[in-house]
Amino acid sequence: MALSLLSTALCLILIFSQSLPSSVSSSKETNFLDQDPTAYEILGDYNFPKGLLPKGVVAYSLDTATGKFSAFLNGTCSFSLEGSYQLQYKSSIDGYISKGRLSRLRGVSVKLFFMWVDIIEVSRNGDDLEFSVGIAGAGFPIDNFEECPQCGCGLNCVGDNRKVSKIRSNPFVSSS
Repeated sequence: MALSLLSTALCLILIFSQSLPSSVSSSKETNFLDQDPTAYEILGDYNFPKGLLPKGVVAYSLDTATGKFSAFLNGTCSFSLEGSYQLQYKSSIDGYISKGRLSRLRGVSVKLFFMWVDIIEVSRNGDDLEFSVGIAGAGFPIDNFEECPQCGCGLNCVGDNRKVSKIRSNPFVSSS
């Protein structure tokens, strides 16, 4: 009799566990791989254009409770945008995302004069994006970021028929 009750209980547990979704988790952190939204689509959900990230993001994670995110590339990535700015992305980019604001960024740098400085924050202000490197910042029209740049060649890759105008910007200025 006890063996029969144990068997029945095990069968019910197996049936019940099979009917639960396999993604049930106590953590709010989600890793999106397969056919879930892309990192570029997630940027759109937070009111940012997809062109903030270069082509080739292979995975990302997002904790929707805190806004902590990470995006992963196959390796480091660098390119120039119309000769105006040189950018570097590490293989892992992370920070915190909220509507219209990326903060505490790590993994993205811009070359100013002869030195590389980290971009630590991006905020959306109407139709402009404001980039901060801490002591200075620059504003760019959001339409500059409609397309994702490609590692090595930016927006002017060989075989690419798009004509891209020079990046329009407000030069980096002091934040004081």
